[in-house]
Amino acid sequence: MLEKVLIANRGEIALRVLRACKQLGIKTVAVHSTADKDLMHVHLADESVCIGPASPTESYLNTPAIIAAMEVTHANAVHPGYGFLSENADFAEQVENSGFTFIGPTAETIRMMGDKVSAIQMMIDAGVPTVPGSNGPLDHDDSRTLKIAREIGFPVIIKAAAGGGGRGMRVVHDEDELLKAVHVTQTEAKTFFGSGIVYLEKFLENPRHVEIQVIGDGKGNALCLGDRDCSLQRRHQKVIEEAPAPGIPQHVRDEVAATCIRACEKMKYRGAGTLEFLYQDERFYFIEMNTRVQVEHPVTEQITGIDIVKEQLLIAGGASLSYQQSDVQIKGHSIECRINAEDPVSFLPSPGNIKMFHAPGGLGVRVDSHIYSGYTVPPHYDSLIAKLICTGDTREQALKRMEIALDEMLISGIKSNINLHKDLIRDPGFQKGGVNIHYLENKLKL
Repeated sequence: MLEKVLIANRGEIALRVLRACKQLGIKTVAVHSTADKDLMHVHLADESVCIGPASPTESYLNTPAIIAAMEVTHANAVHPGYGFLSENADFAEQVENSGFTFIGPTAETIRMMGDKVSAIQMMIDAGVPTVPGSNGPLDHDDSRTLKIAREIGFPVIIKAAAGGGGRGMRVVHDEDELLKAVHVTQTEAKTFFGSGIVYLEKFLENPRHVEIQVIGDGKGNALCLGDRDCSLQRRHQKVIEEAPAPGIPQHVRDEVAATCIRACEKMKYRGAGTLEFLYQDERFYFIEMNTRVQVEHPVTEQITGIDIVKEQLLIAGGASLSYQQSDVQIKGHSIECRINAEDPVSFLPSPGNIKMFHAPGGLGVRVDSHIYSGYTVPPHYDSLIAKLICTGDTREQALKRMEIALDEMLISGIKSNINLHKDLIRDPGFQKGGVNIHYLENKLKL
């Protein structure tokens, strides 16, 4: 069992990790920037350490400062949450080399999954379905590139191997555009990500974004905790997530889950992870793996009854999985709305002082948030301030509970996207289920 965990993050995920630590009797250390001294988890942790100014590069991304904080507080492990250093292989390596435990996969695994080319090859080897493509980097052989594209069929998409967040991608609809697009993407990739490696895939025009939650103990054992639909997105940023993904035949769901388990067992995956897929015409196509806990993990917890963060902590302490696959039972339906401090029309951030915050309640309602009345939202970080999760026996019941909860939720003093969520939850297309990844942006254009 871990004795003391340093939480290398902020906001709602830091508070979420702190709660899991308390359940296990693990002492906690909160690190924070000068702008975050009033965060809820900073007040609740056993110890707190200021690690730098408001700028993330000087605080939450400052590896030496975080490791120094671990040394002075005698913490023996670090939980990176999501974002910041959570998928930074160098950070994980430095933590382990300094004699501490990194709560997550090995640095080797993070590197392998962080490179989309090596990740796709690993999944192909494990039998996970992937998008038809070059199955490796494109070289300077233009005739080979043209041949691959012709065999796949247009449209195709060129992607940077080290890309992410919607950057480093270019869709090509015509053979005449292909070679120029490859060369431009290679140049951009080198500039933005430090690597000019790109690869080519079939471009799916109307897919859904469906992801599979997995947990491995690093000893060759792995579990699948079901799937989530994250298709309601704006500029590749998820807005609403739900579990399980609606409208997927059970045999298709079971088949892809089995391949994900096999892949995690093969790489001896350690900790929580998510395999992300595009789903179209009853087929799954792997796109990438996130080697961390996801923002949307609560909807999976709600329908399985399994505490994902608690499992992360136990595994990092050397324990085997607490569950077998037969123990995982999917019950009901859960929906999560990401509540951001932003203008619901322009989407511009809205930092400032929260005059009043009222969290909704009732059966099947969960609120994961670090804010409180009087708290000031700083302008330096992501605008996520709360996650509203509603669960029911059926999707219809979960939707109705979300409608009511959104009407109850009150945040004054700053702008938030609550009204956008009210509109989306009542949207006929979304209520029907199974919208594609373009649905929200098309709706916002109307």
